Amino acid sequence: MGPQGRSVPGSLCLDIPVFFPSPPLQIDKQLQSKDSVFFRDGVRRIDFVLSYVDDNTKDGEKKQERRKEFESNLQKAGLELETEDKSESEDGNTYFLKIHAPWEVLATYAEVLKIKVPFKANDIPNSQEIPLEWLFKPFQLAEEVMHPEPDYFTSAFQKDKQDFFLIDNKDTFFPASTRNRIVYYILSRCPYWKEDQKDKKGIKRLLSNGTYTSVFPLHDCRYWKRARDPACENERYTLYRQWARFTCFYKEQPLNLIRKYYGEKIGIYFAWLGFYTEMLFFAAIVGLICFLYGAFTYHDNVSSQEICNDAGNITMCPLCDKKCSFWMLNTTCESSWHSHLFDNEATVFFAIFMGIWETLPFPVPETLPCPVPTVTLFLEFWKRRQARLEYEWDLVDFEEEQQQLQLRPEYETKCTRRKLNRITQEQEPYLPLTSKYARYCLSGATVLFWLMLIIACIIGVIVYRLAVYAAFASLMKGTKELRLVGSFMTPQIATSVTASCINFVIIMILNFMYERVAIWVTDMVCNCVCVYVYLNNRVCVPPEIPRTHMEYENRLTIKMFMFQFVNYYSSCFYVAFFKGKFVGYPGNYTYMFGKFRNEECDTGGCLIELTTQLVIVMVGKQVWGNIQEALVPWLWNWWGSRKARGHPESLYSRWEQDHDLQCFGQLGLFYEYLEMVIQFGFITLFVASFPLAPLLALFNNILEIRVDAWKFTTQFRRPVAAKAHSIGAWQEILNGVAIMSVVTNAFIVSFTSDMIPRLVYYYAYHPGSEPSMNGYINNSLSVFEISRLPPQNMPDADENPEWFNNTTITTCRYRDYRYPPGHEKEYQHSMQFWHILAAKLAFIIIMEHVVFLVKFFVAWLIPDVPADVKARVKRERYLTQEYLQNYELDRLKKTLQGNGCHDTDAFITSTERHEVLSEVL
Repeated sequence: MGPQGRSVPGSLCLDIPVFFPSPPLQIDKQLQSKDSVFFRDGVRRIDFVLSYVDDNTKDGEKKQERRKEFESNLQKAGLELETEDKSESEDGNTYFLKIHAPWEVLATYAEVLKIKVPFKANDIPNSQEIPLEWLFKPFQLAEEVMHPEPDYFTSAFQKDKQDFFLIDNKDTFFPASTRNRIVYYILSRCPYWKEDQKDKKGIKRLLSNGTYTSVFPLHDCRYWKRARDPACENERYTLYRQWARFTCFYKEQPLNLIRKYYGEKIGIYFAWLGFYTEMLFFAAIVGLICFLYGAFTYHDNVSSQEICNDAGNITMCPLCDKKCSFWMLNTTCESSWHSHLFDNEATVFFAIFMGIWETLPFPVPETLPCPVPTVTLFLEFWKRRQARLEYEWDLVDFEEEQQQLQLRPEYETKCTRRKLNRITQEQEPYLPLTSKYARYCLSGATVLFWLMLIIACIIGVIVYRLAVYAAFASLMKGTKELRLVGSFMTPQIATSVTASCINFVIIMILNFMYERVAIWVTDMVCNCVCVYVYLNNRVCVPPEIPRTHMEYENRLTIKMFMFQFVNYYSSCFYVAFFKGKFVGYPGNYTYMFGKFRNEECDTGGCLIELTTQLVIVMVGKQVWGNIQEALVPWLWNWWGSRKARGHPESLYSRWEQDHDLQCFGQLGLFYEYLEMVIQFGFITLFVASFPLAPLLALFNNILEIRVDAWKFTTQFRRPVAAKAHSIGAWQEILNGVAIMSVVTNAFIVSFTSDMIPRLVYYYAYHPGSEPSMNGYINNSLSVFEISRLPPQNMPDADENPEWFNNTTITTCRYRDYRYPPGHEKEYQHSMQFWHILAAKLAFIIIMEHVVFLVKFFVAWLIPDVPADVKARVKRERYLTQEYLQNYELDRLKKTLQGNGCHDTDAFITSTERHEVLSEVL
């Protein structure tokens, strides 16, 4: 246990108690293995490590002064330090400063941070039974892995009531994740300069100016084998063996152990990712069935049969000016068959199913590794799972603590003005309204500029599509080899594939650039924009200073998602809702910028092109993301530790091993969420065009869980533990995407797919007395008189194929519903067009109302918090209050007896149980 301490007036560390430490023990290093998480005395645990190198320049003297002042203030705050000289390091240049927090410091800050600790074993029986539990045995882990700690009643730690809590050993009472969280809280607020320079504080600024090169808590052991020290928990080894290896892909995740080792914030992420992956299983099964339906009815598709047989010998109008010739409909035979795989009767069912799936959960016990497939709301069920985790991980009252206790040091430093908080009656930092508005304007302008840049790039890709289509159409009629390619791929598909690849490259480049811009706008504290406040004081402020860590992450989340949404989905929106919709008709085509003729869809519609776009962008992003996540950190770590790998284990210290790993930054988890939410958009917003999207996402996520686990346990330094009671702003974003996806899929089925026109023809315009699809292709093509085609739309003389003879072929066909030449309303939309449009709008309204009614009804029917969790929370609050009251009564009795009062009952009357219960409930 560390030395006793007391508060010193005028301390340099703001709001940090000051202690007088004892000098560290001097022990010969060579007598002890350096692969250890303890000081040289083998007793005091290393809670944090700081590294730095010598700098012989003039700036190096300033860095040395900062370090000296900072370390002095850390010691005054009660932390114990031990330095490893650079001669002991592998490169001979790096110093390592090891930090230990003694009991007095831990107890003080545990009370400040309101950290909950156990005071009594939980005696509430767990009555939840899992049906068919034997069926899930192969997917379950051992009990000691799933539940590494017993279940306790917990209460916020109070330093003056230590005997109330279950403290068996003060050295191990606070787990390592809590210890490093406390130490980092001190590091982020401790000053490193003179008393009059209040903004000179925090380890973040010392890292940014190069005073220290890194700061990190230690892993407890090597991941591939247990530590020799019996005092080591070996939790990293357990996580690697039971969680991070790909051979465990079918096993449940040890969420309680993840939470214990990495903290609640990372635990919540893996809980959500695992739940999302489980739910994808059912969407993937239904999508696969829909795809197989298209495959099994492949040869029963009447429309494709008509295109491929003699009925397909129809002369079609040119698809572009000058370079595109008249062409035969049967040249699209192969693409029409392929389109049927995704554009069939099952498309409607799958679109409605996904609209319900993305908001409906499955009512089964949350303890099962996989839910049973009965219909309910997905996002609603995640709320229930999240509520259970909040209770089990002591996060029920965390939101208030988050707002009150975790002010960002940058906010406290930059906001020099103070005002009285009406709730706490304490002075707290604040920003004037004028300063806030200036920041919002700069932030909004920056985001708007980048969104406009994305739209400009998308327009460039569209212009590319319009410009190169004619080139592809001309090339595919050239050499024999290209004609062979043209038999399998139409110019539309060739244009779509190349444009999708170009668009994917642009997406990744813009993504790389904007990530840095968004962080700069949200986090910049050096470059300032000067504004005048109403007191005419010139104040230099950064664009934004979020008040709390949660506010910071939420702002960055909104900025990044807005950008990513436009960046990744805009091309799919173009193909789904704009391509082929504003073409015009022969003799009256529509042009972009007055030069580029708008694209037309294939005879079977644009759905196959939307599928191509979706597959390239979605799969490309997932493959590239996994390569980045797995390969890049491994290569950096392999190169950084190439020399040290040959050292004996006893000389390759634990702090050097972790120093050679990659740093898991403050925004590391943010990028993991962003990747999954973007994927969620792909499998919901446009899933009607590609039923196999959930299956691809399922395979990716099974790999993603193990890749992320492998990264955390083997390639990254141990992150600083952080609390979080939910997935934050991502929950609202998922809700927004889910609602929007109902609309987009309804429009895809209506306007991008050819389903509604086929249904209208089948029931209202079929020939004969019995409904059939015979003659649909001929019915869906309008007629145009070639002699009336303007010269600018006519193909060049050498472009027309040999079979074309303008003396015998006098008309061409195009995809639309218009009256033929000679009709009193020639080339105007026919009545069938308006019937189809009415059916499309009716389908959209009906589908949206059905899905939304089911969504809101089930959301109302199923509470966000399970009934048993509500009861357990109330029961625990009641018992906690009762135990605390009894504890205070016992203390008062002992105090009175110590003062010579023997009749304590005359002074103390027990509070009735129902009064405590009413206060809690």
